[in-house]
Amino acid sequence: MNWPKLESRIHRIPKDFGNGIELYIKREDELHPQVSGNKYRKLKYNLLEARRQGKKTLVSFGGAFSNHIAALAAAGREFGFKTIGIIRGEELESKIDSNPTLKLAQNCGMTFRFVSREAYRKKNQDGFWDGLGVDFNNSYLIPEGGTNHLAVQGCEEMLSAETEAFNYLCCAVGTGGTIAGLINSKKTAQNVLGFPAPKGSFLTDKILKFAADSGWRLMPNYH
Repeated sequence: MNWPKLESRIHRIPKDFGNGIELYIKREDELHPQVSGNKYRKLKYNLLEARRQGKKTLVSFGGAFSNHIAALAAAGREFGFKTIGIIRGEELESKIDSNPTLKLAQNCGMTFRFVSREAYRKKNQDGFWDGLGVDFNNSYLIPEGGTNHLAVQGCEEMLSAETEAFNYLCCAVGTGGTIAGLINSKKTAQNVLGFPAPKGSFLTDKILKFAADSGWRLMPNYH
């Protein structure tokens, strides 16, 4: 499977912040029209591993407006995988046409399994998969949000020689995979700041599964 190695441009924000501060955005969102940003990075090595294992179907989890679900469906279509989305919220089954994320995923060929929020919280427990009709012999399971060690490996490729000049590297944090990749690949003198989307301190432990405990910090109260 040929997964193109792409580099995103760096765009300066034309604003005077004072105190010698300059702000730039690395336009990861331009890498692909539908598999964009950190999703392009997180899915790369997972799909390569699925192909290596001979799997035909990709399975993952998400909510009503999951960028991960939409990106997975688009990547599956582009690289020849079937895709199944386990979606949180049984009521969404009748609302696909009015939901742009789920509609995009469906148009890319994804099929859905809608489960209650209570059942979704138990997705890592025995018995969750009973009755969902997933053939694990031919399926490759990707965690919610796409974060695992292969996703982190992909996110480590975000940085390049061009980013070495920056003092701070900042990103939003959802499941911890993107920031872990930045921590692992940053230069020693650089600092990483993460802005958590979900409320709570649990993300620290998730990040520490994949990254060192120095050179970064989370900025709370921006959830």
